[in-house]
Amino acid sequence: MIDLSTQYLGLPLRSPLVSSASPLAQEIANIRRLEDAGAAAIVLPSLFEEQLRQEGLQLDHTLNAYTESFAEALSFFPAASEFQLGPEEYLKHIRKAKEAVDVPIIASLNGSTVGGWINYAREIEKAGADALECNIYFIPTDTSLSGEAVEQTYLEIVGAVREAVSIPLAVKLSPFFSNMASMAKRLEQRGANALVLFNRFYQPDIDLEGLEVKPNVLLSTPQALRLPLTWIAILYGRVKMNLAATSGVHGHEDVIKLLMVGAQVTMFCSALFQRGVYLLRDVERDLVRWMEEHEYESVSQMRGSMSQLRCADPAAFERAQYMRAIKSYQPA
Repeated sequence: MIDLSTQYLGLPLRSPLVSSASPLAQEIANIRRLEDAGAAAIVLPSLFEEQLRQEGLQLDHTLNAYTESFAEALSFFPAASEFQLGPEEYLKHIRKAKEAVDVPIIASLNGSTVGGWINYAREIEKAGADALECNIYFIPTDTSLSGEAVEQTYLEIVGAVREAVSIPLAVKLSPFFSNMASMAKRLEQRGANALVLFNRFYQPDIDLEGLEVKPNVLLSTPQALRLPLTWIAILYGRVKMNLAATSGVHGHEDVIKLLMVGAQVTMFCSALFQRGVYLLRDVERDLVRWMEEHEYESVSQMRGSMSQLRCADPAAFERAQYMRAIKSYQPA
């Protein structure tokens, strides 16, 4: 009997297959479908720092008062009505989700600054979330802001959220640091229990007819797997935190690779949009079949076996692999 069980954020999970934060979990009916399809835990869509600011400062009223003078300002941020789940609705959604399913429910907060919005994490804990994923999405544009100052902002946010809640805390972040390994260690020291690698950098596009900047969402492809795979392999055994992989997870082979480099869980998003939530059943079936064929009895037996600390060629994750790849490529 193949044992797929794993632990993430101190939560026992029946498998490493987790539904990532996305609109798929905005409806309770979909949350039930995700559990039925085999999701071992479900991350709710993110509540944004800007939503909490809008509510606290009644930003809609303030902006509308100056509509005639600064009409374009209204298009910078989504209106409150565009968010399906406002702050109060989000807390109710957590409670309803906990009542609807047996798998762990992980709430998600998305922010970029240290501020009062972090206090909302306490309300999330009171609502019954099993854990909290803090998604820090920050694009520094101030030319006078140093990399050290940017990193300090991340650390202060995590430290403040850690002080606010006692439930397990995962940090979802980008790979854009001068030393990702050092940053990971410092986040651990600030109280993070897990890293979710990595959030996606949604670059805008230009509408050539309307001559305006517009949002542009491109779903991930399996090629996006390489970045989280590389960093999970490097960090495994160097930090005590759990490591979760997201972006580029589309099939059972992706799951196997990520487990082998050290991931506790693998998070699905784009693949579920493209092929439906019941893809998770197929992935689990194919994962079990592969493990049987290759004589693995459990996920824990597999985990970390191909990490940098354990693989036969540790240099493959550093410059040696870069040089080999460049030398071996043959143009058409």
